[in-house]
Amino acid sequence: MPLGWRRGSRKARHDGKNHTGNSDMELVIPNHFRCPISLDLMKDPVTLSSGITYDRESIETWLETGKFTCPVTNQMLNSFDRIPNHALTKMIQDWCVEKEKYGVQRIPTPRIPVAPVEVSEILSGVSESARRLDQYRCLELVQKIQKWGAESERNRRCIVANGAAAVLAAAFDAFANESIERNATVLEDILSALNWMFPVDTEAQKSLGSRASLGCMVWFLSCRDISSKKNSLSALKELLACDQQLVEKVSSIEGVNEILIELVRKQICPTITKASIMVIFYLVSSSSPSSEKIKSTFVKMGLVSLMLEILVDSEKSIGERALGVFDGICCCKEGIEEAQSNALTIPVLVKKILRLSDLATEYSISAILKLCKYGRHEAERVLLVEALQVGAFQKLLLVIQVGCGDETKEKATELMKLLNPYRVAGTFECIETTDFKNLKRSF
Repeated sequence: MPLGWRRGSRKARHDGKNHTGNSDMELVIPNHFRCPISLDLMKDPVTLSSGITYDRESIETWLETGKFTCPVTNQMLNSFDRIPNHALTKMIQDWCVEKEKYGVQRIPTPRIPVAPVEVSEILSGVSESARRLDQYRCLELVQKIQKWGAESERNRRCIVANGAAAVLAAAFDAFANESIERNATVLEDILSALNWMFPVDTEAQKSLGSRASLGCMVWFLSCRDISSKKNSLSALKELLACDQQLVEKVSSIEGVNEILIELVRKQICPTITKASIMVIFYLVSSSSPSSEKIKSTFVKMGLVSLMLEILVDSEKSIGERALGVFDGICCCKEGIEEAQSNALTIPVLVKKILRLSDLATEYSISAILKLCKYGRHEAERVLLVEALQVGAFQKLLLVIQVGCGDETKEKATELMKLLNPYRVAGTFECIETTDFKNLKRSF
């Protein structure tokens, strides 16, 4: 059946019929206005050396896949130049205006794509202005790059391919070293331009991972507008994901932990909340020498209760990240003790098993296992019984039966072994009722 549908759709395209908003009318697009590759109305017609005209996006996709022939004539192309067909563009625009009453929108006049030589010239200027610490000249050039990038995806690829990330990152480091406050405007624009270039190469990572650059990003988190906060968090997240050695540098910046906690607590916007939680995740999940100290600091700031509050009613993406953070802080003694003493811990963690994603399920089971294995003995017994009461055993059975990962199944099996002795009839009576006085759970 799907094959027949595709054939029908293809036939309709060849017949040149497009249905408009008016169900009683059929609009016929002239064949010479259609791209021979996509069969859609051309928005930026360009002519190849073979004399055939195509839509720029379609023919560039064709050439980028390594095909060096003309799609229509199958002739080898003498050159890969794409000459804008201005006459045809004008005809298409006039036709769109004529058919406006049928819901056809006029195509905008195509912009000429940026050439590699133009990008190289601008980047040379950025390097020179950064060397001379001329923020005004550098700002002008960076804004030019941003304008090019906003025009098309092709421009962005061209800019990135010519090494823009490394040049901009070096400029960011230079201006941050000189003075963050004095160069704040140019630093914000550079970071904004870099935002769509991630993941960046090693050279750019080195510049952005300097103490001055990282300090500037943290400063933006506390002193600038929402846009700068988003760009800084995005950069920190990407850098920490690529290089865990940066955890030491980031965590040593004064006030960074407090700023991240506050951004999560205020929930200014979903993007900032998610990115902040992700940065915290990388900090608490690292194996750096100071990892225990980092976790302990976050626990003292109330990270355990904050993550549980978020998990009570959160969407998938935020919940998954929050569970990752919670599992990370359960690797330290302070985190385990704080989690064991919180009334929401077990109900929330059990509730999230098989509710969000396979990764969230793994984090939930891992956290429960840590709390029941490495905490205080009397608390472990209480948590195990409580886990049984809220249906943990049944959920763990499902985890083992469904298609979760092997590591998740191993943790589920281990946790079931801990729970099993308490499933024996009468086991609940051996635990003092006073142990449960303050364990009333609510969602």
